[in-house]
Amino acid sequence: MIFFKCRFIGISRIRGRHILRQYATDAVHDPSKIRNMALVAHIDSGKTTLTESILLRSSYLSSSGTVDTGSTTTDFLPVERERGITVQSASIPVKWKDWNFNLIDTPGHADFGMEVESASRVVDGAVVLVDSVEGAESQTRGVWRQLDRYGVSTRLVFLNKLDRPGASFKSSLASLLTHRLHPNPMALTIPIASFEPRHYAQGEPGIQGLVDLVRWRLWKWDDQGQASSYPLPQRMEDMQNLDVLPSNHPIVPHLVPARTQMLENLSMVSEDFMQVLLNMPSDEPSAYLKLDNALVMQHLRQASLRNEILPVLCGSAMRNIGTDLVLDYVGELFASPLDVPHDVQEHNVPVQMLAWKVNWDEKKGWMTFVRVYSGKLTRQTNLVNTNRNQKEKVSKLLLLYASDAKEVDELPFGSVGVILGLKYTRTGDTLVSVGAQGVSRSVLRDITPPTAVISASVIPRSHSDLLPVQDALDSLTRTDPSVRVDVQEGQILVHGLGALHLEIVEGRLRDEFKVDFEFGQRRVSYREGLGFADSSQDSDLWETDIGGKHISIRIPLKIRAMESHEKGDPVWDGNIVVDERGKPVPLPELMPGSLLSYAAEGVSNALSNSPHSSLPMTHVHIQVGGLKSLSIKVPSIVTGATATILRRRIRDAGLGPILEPSVLLKISVSESSLGRVMKDLTERGGEILDLDGGASTGEDGQEVLGGYQDAGVYIPPEWLSPSGSNTSRVASYGSQMKRSVHCTAPLSQFLDYSTRLRALSEGHGVFEMTNAGFKEVSDQRKMEILKEIGRA
Repeated sequence: MIFFKCRFIGISRIRGRHILRQYATDAVHDPSKIRNMALVAHIDSGKTTLTESILLRSSYLSSSGTVDTGSTTTDFLPVERERGITVQSASIPVKWKDWNFNLIDTPGHADFGMEVESASRVVDGAVVLVDSVEGAESQTRGVWRQLDRYGVSTRLVFLNKLDRPGASFKSSLASLLTHRLHPNPMALTIPIASFEPRHYAQGEPGIQGLVDLVRWRLWKWDDQGQASSYPLPQRMEDMQNLDVLPSNHPIVPHLVPARTQMLENLSMVSEDFMQVLLNMPSDEPSAYLKLDNALVMQHLRQASLRNEILPVLCGSAMRNIGTDLVLDYVGELFASPLDVPHDVQEHNVPVQMLAWKVNWDEKKGWMTFVRVYSGKLTRQTNLVNTNRNQKEKVSKLLLLYASDAKEVDELPFGSVGVILGLKYTRTGDTLVSVGAQGVSRSVLRDITPPTAVISASVIPRSHSDLLPVQDALDSLTRTDPSVRVDVQEGQILVHGLGALHLEIVEGRLRDEFKVDFEFGQRRVSYREGLGFADSSQDSDLWETDIGGKHISIRIPLKIRAMESHEKGDPVWDGNIVVDERGKPVPLPELMPGSLLSYAAEGVSNALSNSPHSSLPMTHVHIQVGGLKSLSIKVPSIVTGATATILRRRIRDAGLGPILEPSVLLKISVSESSLGRVMKDLTERGGEILDLDGGASTGEDGQEVLGGYQDAGVYIPPEWLSPSGSNTSRVASYGSQMKRSVHCTAPLSQFLDYSTRLRALSEGHGVFEMTNAGFKEVSDQRKMEILKEIGRA
């Protein structure tokens, strides 16, 4: 990033690798050159490897690390190096040509979805990686929905791992349509598997080059990973006389049609560009080859900003093939802070920021990650947390290079950085400069944690350990809002997004916060719906005696079960809470001091614990009536009154349906093990969705029939990836060909599925699991759950 008034050139060494940092700080800050971007994907699609390749190609590193050796820059936590997975997002500034990228590497595992959630809130663009062997997968759709939720319009798909056996450029691109990611994916590059034509006939896996259809250039990588670039001819007759490709290479006759279809597809979403094509001479066969590439890029950028196309690139991050092109197209096509809604940036405009992540560091203390949406933050800026109505004081400003921090004097508009010294701020809070008025003081959109689906008890080893454990859990929930802590029947329960998430929570409590405790048995987090009996409106009256004075309060509440077409608000854990005008009620901390905030807190308290089962309530629609007529000197009384009234109404409605979390499973086994695996699935409540095809499912786990049509979309021929053809796959795998089973199943039956699958598949089966929401259980299963939690 370019913030200082001096020039720094440094060389440091981490784990045996030289890190070169250069940032010219005498340059003028230009927000149009900033790209706030995230790398998101299904687990093991190569995000961290691509990040490492980007750092190498941008000269941040002199040599790249690998996930296998635990030497990558952004996976710096001990648990990440030990397990070879990313568990927290890592931010790092990258300088590439004229652009400044704020790159955020995110986890791919669904158990760490909160990290993707917070990153999606503050980026303006995202590179979505897809494993070219597997195509779009369950968590690919999951992160895509998270990007949709926060309106990240500019995206780019990178089809990775094209050097692996079984990789298919065609199948991977087609999977974007099958899984309904975008109706108009547009391939901007196509792969060259080999520069030897005979390798195509032999089905050899690999990738040695790329063709950039926009800039009309051919890229070639040698065995040492060095790239060379060659311009392609602008005349049709010269295409058979290429120096870099033999004339009998199968890709040569395919290049011109590929560029032609790319240009014509672009014209379908841009009337101005269509006019450009119509004005070209119709009797000139080489006209499309001579078209000004800068003009094409300009229209591509506008179509990308409008989300009318989905740019698709390809390569191999492990071999640094295609990385330069990813960086180029991120700079060319992604939105800058000026391309998204923002206040006019005049001199002395008030500062407005969003805290998108909070971390604890033993040496630095609380580290608050922020995105500056307005103004310029300096160390002298006095701040107010508008969510909590608390003043905050800046200690230091940092740019974070993964685990390495550099102090700076200011964070200007559009930048991403870290503040030290904030005491009260949590993830999703808005920070503004003291004295800001009107819109500048308004609360920015919050970050909503995903719903917890599994819990475990936390048992301090002695009475003296209780307070340290409670303090550690409070700090942990500040750093990870997807961790929820409550007390039920005197027992501390910690709730998380999955079994792996709870394992990481347990490890952090021991290693990071140094507390002494035992972790109880994991159990899934059930929910209760509203009962079917009518509850009397007279239950809206609450009476009590306080200080010898009788108090009577009526809180008008309308309560009913949600309709099947209604979608629960994740802010309210799948319930819907609206005010008298039918508008969604925000969380209490977002409207401090108002009567509605006290009523909302009472609603939250009542919904967290059913009077029938002690389970959290879900799928309940609540309307809070007018509160203006209440004349109360102590408004906090409204909280207790609302909670008591709502709990009474829920009790009067009777015990409702019980819901349990379900998961989407993709299980890959050999043909010989398929029958045993499917039998086990059905016996444990699993519902088979598809075999091999990769059924597309919605957010609630229900199968979505039919992908987007491929009419008008460039679908490359299968032979572009020789080892990805069906014939090659059958020849490679033979009788042990892998089969994939896609199904939904209750999470409770698959908490330790890895051990069972090993036995069923003779050690050769693998599976992936993602959350699929809550589903209502049968009456028999309902009684089993009530007995399990001691309520029957």
